[in-house]
Amino acid sequence: MRVLHFSDVHVDVPIWRWPVGEMWNKRLVGAANLILRRRRHFKDARAKLAQLAEFAERERVDLAICTGDYTALGTVPELEAARAAIAGLTRRPRGFVTVPGNHDLYLPDTVADGRFDRIFGDLLGTDWPERAVDGIYPAVRLYDDHFAVVAVNSARPNPPIMRSSGRIPEAQLAALAELLAAPELAARTVFVITHYAPRRRDGTPDRFDHGLENAEELLAACAAAPARTALLHGHIHWRYHLKLPDIVPHLFGAGSTTCGGREGLWLFDVSPEGVRATPGGYHDGDYRLEGATPVSF
Repeated sequence: MRVLHFSDVHVDVPIWRWPVGEMWNKRLVGAANLILRRRRHFKDARAKLAQLAEFAERERVDLAICTGDYTALGTVPELEAARAAIAGLTRRPRGFVTVPGNHDLYLPDTVADGRFDRIFGDLLGTDWPERAVDGIYPAVRLYDDHFAVVAVNSARPNPPIMRSSGRIPEAQLAALAELLAAPELAARTVFVITHYAPRRRDGTPDRFDHGLENAEELLAACAAAPARTALLHGHIHWRYHLKLPDIVPHLFGAGSTTCGGREGLWLFDVSPEGVRATPGGYHDGDYRLEGATPVSF
């Protein structure tokens, strides 16, 4: 089974489509940053997502996984534009799995009206609803008899202007620990997916105002996971892989798949015998796999 992991595509919309009544406080500051700096890095996001869908078709990807940050400001027009932009990727033979990012749940209004769940609802779901403790989370998807994806939500609104940290609710973490120790998953390869990175690419914890507040608790919840477990994330706009001592899962950050000059992705070949992870990027106007030695586990 071939699995594509991408993240942090940050689709935006023209200024005239911004909802005027929501452009205040932190969103106003974010909009200024978008205009002055961020937009130029993601100006080709829609075209790149179309090319990524072609890459997925060419590489015969079975399942696509996105670890959030579809938007810049979490507005309805952005979410709708992003949902349309990933349409080709959602039609993979084994489907599409996702979680929101902090930019998708930017401010409390994005949660109050349930806009992410409404617009991306057809891509959200779980095969074990009886084990969910917080909406659909932890959301479990089972594939054949050798693979599972478990999603937990680490994103939340961040009203303080200089803060973009995340936190996984304690109930989700407790349920995740129980799931990963469940005998039904013992013989499977398991991908745990969430938006925030539990470690930066140098192996150190992220800053308190940018990273996952309970990263250590997430890694502790993974301690009883099956031997072939990977934790897939986004948030940090560099692609990287980490396997740290005393931490069970391999950590795979897709980076940002559409950020100019940093485009990253991972392509996983998952079989009953193991996993091979191959890095990919964007070169000469197209996505392709890179020559680095694949990670096997």
